[in-house]
Amino acid sequence: MATGFYKVPKAVNEPVLAYGKGSKERESLLAMYKKMYNEKADIPLYIGSEQIKTGDTVSMHPPHDHQHELGVFHKADKKHIEKAIDTALEARKKWAKMPWESRAAIFLKAADLLVGPYRDRMNAATMLAQSKNMMQTEIDAVCELADFFRFNVEFMSQIYADQPISVEGIWNRMQYRPLEGFVYAVTPFNFTSIAANLPAAPAMMGNVVVWKPAETQVYSAQVIMEIFMEAGVPPGVINMVTGKSSMITDIVMNHKDFSGIHFTGSTPVFNSFWETIGNNIKKGLYRSYPRIVGETGGKDFVWMHHTADAKAVATALTRGAFEFQGQKCSAASRAYIPKSKWADVRKFMEADLKSIKMGSPENPENFVNAVIDKRAFDKLCGYIDQAKKDKDAEVIIGGNYDGSKGYFIEPTVILAKTPKYETMCTELFGPVLTVYVYEDKDWKEILEIMDQTSIYALTGAIFSQDRYVIDYATDALENSAGNFYINDKPTGAVVGQQPFGGARGSGTNDKAGSVWNLLRWISNRTIKENFVPPTNYRYPFLEV
Repeated sequence: MATGFYKVPKAVNEPVLAYGKGSKERESLLAMYKKMYNEKADIPLYIGSEQIKTGDTVSMHPPHDHQHELGVFHKADKKHIEKAIDTALEARKKWAKMPWESRAAIFLKAADLLVGPYRDRMNAATMLAQSKNMMQTEIDAVCELADFFRFNVEFMSQIYADQPISVEGIWNRMQYRPLEGFVYAVTPFNFTSIAANLPAAPAMMGNVVVWKPAETQVYSAQVIMEIFMEAGVPPGVINMVTGKSSMITDIVMNHKDFSGIHFTGSTPVFNSFWETIGNNIKKGLYRSYPRIVGETGGKDFVWMHHTADAKAVATALTRGAFEFQGQKCSAASRAYIPKSKWADVRKFMEADLKSIKMGSPENPENFVNAVIDKRAFDKLCGYIDQAKKDKDAEVIIGGNYDGSKGYFIEPTVILAKTPKYETMCTELFGPVLTVYVYEDKDWKEILEIMDQTSIYALTGAIFSQDRYVIDYATDALENSAGNFYINDKPTGAVVGQQPFGGARGSGTNDKAGSVWNLLRWISNRTIKENFVPPTNYRYPFLEV
């Protein structure tokens, strides 16, 4: 077979379209939105080459228009999950042996399909099902996802090119094998790009995958499967199943060929996976130790020093806390502002939030849309109502909500009287920011409190114009955030620029969209070849 040392196309971040007034991209996207809004989807399970409709269905509704039905998706039962595993393992026999450049070509094609003929469809699906405005959708569902595909191909080629040294008469080689078995991908609602990357990254490295998307993201997950199929991902390599989470997870994790999990979701759920896997290791169930890769919760901070610019901090808080309704693992959720600057920061934030419009993502004027579902709505409203009652807190901006048509919550700012007030510590995952105002002279003490306030360590931001202070804070908060920002908001990591992930209660810090993540989906084999083997066992030291 003809072969060569192949160089992949240089990965470049996909340009974000602006969707300005009167632009062709805005008109095209809104036309697709209307078209899909008026259709009724019937989403099957994708197992191998089959699209299975079980008849056990769940209705899908836009969070901003929850009385409207987008269609249904079909739920799996036990036999479908078992079939998905068997199908994946059968597909592995050919997929694991496919030349890496062919796997690369499939995902490079997926990127081009995504940014080309599928751009509007993917964006519209995410706007409808996850209530993201067109700019947040464009950044996530198209640009970041295309970046995942393209940069991961480049990282894959770098991994394969990394080889050990050889000495005279010896050739040392490193093989990068896929894991022995199948990978389980469990994905969240909030980022379509993450939903696609979690199954795609292991698959790119030669693994086969059983993928369970979040129920509130299945509508756009179907578009991902359409792209995978058209790009040439062979049947059985990525199998998409939906259904009762506990049932699916139980079958998957109690299978001897379970080789790893790629997860984004809550910390308690991730902890339960560790427990199950640990117990099964004790029983000797698995062929090998499963790889456990997860990005979980966050309680992300913004800290301001008195030398920082108040307008820059206010802008970072408005964007960092309230873009996509604060439903980002990286969203600014707690802020620490010096007393001397609080009046200015508050004034600028109040002006920003007064100008923000809220409603359907179909209207480009709306900066804020709906939270994902009733459960999230009720939880967030409960925290807001409690803050209105508590003596240790005050709702100073927003605080209103209305769930009659959609799950709408105003951008809300709570002023905490103590740095350990509940909403300073607990992950809320919504458009609620809690601020604590501290005495300027206590800035070092506040850094210590910040570091100890939550179990999480995902993202964080500091603002200062004093380089000594920046260096001190950066060192003091060394373990507080896996993605750390200086004079910038704590959101918006870009593939290839800011590899994303955190530690502590925020996950395994394996940095999605990086060489470090891809390395988790391979099992190395070192090969030493001796061209002229010795024929005498005796070493020179034995001579007398």
